[in-house]
Amino acid sequence: MPHHTPLIAAIATGFVLAFIFGALANRLRLSPLVGYLLAGVMVGPFTPGFVADKDLSHELSEIGVILLMFGVGLHFSLKDLLAVKNIAIPGALVQILAATLLGMGLTWWLGWHWGAGLIFGLALSVASTVVLLRALEERQLIDSRRGKIAVGWLIVEDLVMVLALVLIPALAGLLSAEPNAGSGEQDILWPLLLTLGKVAAFIALMITLGGRLIPWLLERSAGSGSRELFTLAVLAIAMGVSYGSAVLFGVSFALGAFFAGMILNSSQYNHQAADDSRPLRDAFAVLFFVAVGMLFNPSILLDEPLLVLATVLIIVLGKGLAALLIVLAFRKPLSTALTIAVSLAQIGEFSFILASLGVSLELMPEVGRDLILAGAIIAILLNPMLFSLLDRLQPWLAAREQRQPEAASPVPASEPNDNVLPLSESAHTILIGHGRVGSRISQRLQAEHMPLVIIEALHSLVEDLRESGLSVVHGNAASSQTLAQANIASARCLIVAIANSLEAGQIISHARAANPSLQILARAQADSEVDYLKTCSADLVVMGEREIARIMLARLGLPAD
Repeated sequence: MPHHTPLIAAIATGFVLAFIFGALANRLRLSPLVGYLLAGVMVGPFTPGFVADKDLSHELSEIGVILLMFGVGLHFSLKDLLAVKNIAIPGALVQILAATLLGMGLTWWLGWHWGAGLIFGLALSVASTVVLLRALEERQLIDSRRGKIAVGWLIVEDLVMVLALVLIPALAGLLSAEPNAGSGEQDILWPLLLTLGKVAAFIALMITLGGRLIPWLLERSAGSGSRELFTLAVLAIAMGVSYGSAVLFGVSFALGAFFAGMILNSSQYNHQAADDSRPLRDAFAVLFFVAVGMLFNPSILLDEPLLVLATVLIIVLGKGLAALLIVLAFRKPLSTALTIAVSLAQIGEFSFILASLGVSLELMPEVGRDLILAGAIIAILLNPMLFSLLDRLQPWLAAREQRQPEAASPVPASEPNDNVLPLSESAHTILIGHGRVGSRISQRLQAEHMPLVIIEALHSLVEDLRESGLSVVHGNAASSQTLAQANIASARCLIVAIANSLEAGQIISHARAANPSLQILARAQADSEVDYLKTCSADLVVMGEREIARIMLARLGLPAD
């Protein structure tokens, strides 16, 4: 059997280059997404050297689209959307309209057909989920008022794009620059009604049958005691529903995957499903961005610099200014308006999906896709710089809003102050992770009335914990900023209840540097992990297998070794 096959070559080179460029981007404090796209450019047909198989890369990217949309549905929160619906829904719709019209204006100047302009404008109107959430999490803004508005805004944009992915193929005849001869309103209306009917039937089936069957399957898989079987059940639901929806109902893979994730999100096992499927979702998401990068022709930066500049200005200035004016129109503080404007001044995964769809249906020229990709890369590069500038303006903005006269203030008196400050607890215990181990520890600490702060990365779990009255910090505990917000310097004890030893080692090292006298307890799953965490300055490392053996031997009246 030959070891060098196109499939293996495409996957291997994609992962290796994506890791190299992604790590470099992360080192430069940029989104790894930029690195993944550049990795695709390196193995694409427009650069010298190795060229990955285009057809195979396209199929791998389709799997990436399925898992990306499954992840969007899995993290879809109707609760978050409803909390900010008064501003997020109208704001997102108006901003999408403004960005789409700006994009169509540029394509009109270029002489494109209006259908191509519509797809181009829609692709420029939707922000990247990956970039936005990472930027908000780094600045501990995701749980603030402005962070929630930005996330709700993003949810509305995603829903509109899901609808667009369904309707564009059905409207291909209308959007085409060269419609078929003799095609009229009836020829367009019938396929559209048929598509909407199939979508309605699919949604009804998913809500009725899927809403019962999917949680039942997860419950049975979880009850088997096999983690592999549970993970396989999650992936089978994602891929099976996506493929079945395309075959039986003629709807897109993306819609099927989105609804599979949304139904699964309502299950009691949604947290475990999200954690178990994350590695595969992340891996294929990387391959999707690599495949998108392969389609990018870098020569457009030299051939059409003014068009690239115009595209970037629409993304950064056009979208940002539209979002700023919309938020201010709702009488929100200037700091909130600027945060949302900067958060949305970029594009990402949905833009790439729309661009690829438009080119594959021959509705948009390939230069449109190149412009979208070039604009996305440059906008993502600029986004951290814009956030850094905003961080510098925050003291001035806070002082401005405090001294603003009441009579002239456009800010309602009830508007909360969402500046993120360290918690006031002292001599407290910080608990990292609220899973099966962490939840038992927190219950006992609460029963003993001991001061407790929990650091949890899962947003939906954070909301539940806060509703129960607990002090919770949302974010990655490996970040020194997150530890600082939990007031690590004044803490008495740190309990690391997560199973990832590498992440736990980072947390312990940062915590020890911030508080040398801190008592640190951690968990491990192997002897090597115990040794590693002790080298990271953990005071006590507990391994589950050892403790089980010790308790069993103690029950028999025998001392443990």
